[in-house]
This record gives sequence, C-alpha cells and structure tokens, in this order.
Amino acid sequence: MSNKEIYKKICTQNKQIPVFAQPWWLDTVCKHWDVAITKKGDHIAGAWPYPIEKKIGVTLLRTPMLTPYLGPLVFYPADLKESNTDSFQHETITDLIKQLPKAPVWHLSIQPGIKQAGIFKQNKLESKVQQTFLLELKEDEKTLLENMKEGVRRNIRIAESEVTVTNSPEHIKDLYKFQKNTLTKKGKSFKYSLGELKKIMKAGIDHDSSALWVAKTPEKKILAIVWHVWDANSSYYFMGGQNPEANSYRAMTLLLWHCMKLAKSKGNRTFDLEGSMDEGVERFFRNFGGEREIYIILQKNRSLIWRLKQAVLG
Repeated sequence: MSNKEIYKKICTQNKQIPVFAQPWWLDTVCKHWDVAITKKGDHIAGAWPYPIEKKIGVTLLRTPMLTPYLGPLVFYPADLKESNTDSFQHETITDLIKQLPKAPVWHLSIQPGIKQAGIFKQNKLESKVQQTFLLELKEDEKTLLENMKEGVRRNIRIAESEVTVTNSPEHIKDLYKFQKNTLTKKGKSFKYSLGELKKIMKAGIDHDSSALWVAKTPEKKILAIVWHVWDANSSYYFMGGQNPEANSYRAMTLLLWHCMKLAKSKGNRTFDLEGSMDEGVERFFRNFGGEREIYIILQKNRSLIWRLKQAVLG
C-alpha cells in the first residue's frame, strides 16, 4: 500500500484531519500530491501531505493555490504525557521532513500550533511569520458577543434588522467580482480564476465542508459575501467580499457572526479568521475578540533559474 493510500485510510478513520489536508481538497487544488508518513512502532505518528510541482525545470514545494495552511500533522498517542508532547512533535516532524522531496524552492505555510523552528533552521529553511486570529468557541453565544468590541455588537444588532442571510453558492461569481475589485484597488495581483473558485466550492459542498453566506437588502441587493469552510475541529473565514457600491460594513460583520454561531452549533472548537498583516483587516478582525496566533511560512530559494524568473515576472 502506498503512502497516499495509507493517508486516505487515515483520513477516513481520523476525523481530526484539517479540511485543507483532506485528500479531496488536495485533489481539487493540486495537479499532483503525495504524503510523507512516519511511525513509532505500530502507531502512525505523523503525516505531511505535500504538492508535487515542477516549473521551468525547477522542483517546488509550495502551499497550493487558495490553501491557507499545509504542514505536518502529528498524531499523539492517547497515553502520551503532556510533558512529552513537544518531544514527540519534534521527533515526528524531524522524521517527516527527511522524506520530503529535495526541492530547491520552498514556500509552505504551516498551520498554527507547529513551533519547531529549530528543525526548519537545521534544514536550511527560513521561517517567516504570519498571523491569524483564533476565536475560541467554548463560551456561550452571549459571552462570545460580550467579548467583542461594542462597535461590533452594535453593527450586528443593526444589521440583523436590515438584511437577510442565505446560503447561496450561486453567488460565487459576485464574490469573485468583489474580491477582484478589492485586490486591484490595493495594487495586489489576482492569481485565481472564477472557474477555480467554483471547483473548490463544489468540492466543499460535496463533502459538507463549505457554505457561501450572502447578505442582501429587502430589495435583494447584495451587500457582502463570506465563504465559510469547516472541518471537525475548526471553522474558517476562507474568503469574503463587500459590494463596493453599497455600505456593507455592517453586513460583513453580521455574516462573520452568523458563521461563528454556525461553527459553535457544529461543535467546532475554534473559528479561524485567517488574519492578515494588512492594518485595516487586522483591526477589523481584532475587534471580534479572538486571540492573535502566529504561524510559520517556510521559505527557501536555491535556484538561480527561479530567482531570475521572479526578478523578471514576479
């Protein structure tokens, strides 16, 4: 049995695998992918799914398109002492990283919670940090609301009387348009197509892991859209957009609150706002009461060809 077959079996038995590491997600966003697996005796200690990518003759290890995180997964034994957790994680990731392809170019985003910077440095990888905001969902709805800034709570109250919220995947084209408008205004590149978004949306719906929440006025005008993705443990603000021709700030706030309530009802432990280094976006997310969490992006570029390509084409 190949590692990929073993991993697919693991995913059917282990409900704790993050959505972005699920085989169906990888099949959707990658042309080719494989997985490293390590064992401690008979126990499967960890797995690291990775994309297989080659451009202009250069082997690349990059986080796939529209995938926030893709890093090592550690499966702790049920009887492992808490004091041994870090050592187990260290040994498991050390074993896994040895199995990854010898790629001269890396750009892999590692999910929050993996902090083994020493291993990555020993493997000549640069660790760049990014941030997100994680909202713990263990409290009841009343407490979650109380932990938010007063302005957020006020916007939610007002929006609840002004807009309707529906799950409407057919409006993916409108989200694409809103996203393109926002990124173009900020001078950022737009690297994915409407067809690629539709493909991911369909796969998510087919696996009961995706919804597109749309806020509309009574006149059916779209104000804002939030793409909500989830797995057994967490929910994610995957993507969102606001109508540039409308006052949509309150509607966006309401949509995020709607997703948080749904995540709690599903038994999710956290809501990941997929924070940004953009000052305005960071401030908006911070107001929801989540905890700032750092995650690592592993980088390396030992290819002259790739450096030249980036210098010319970006």
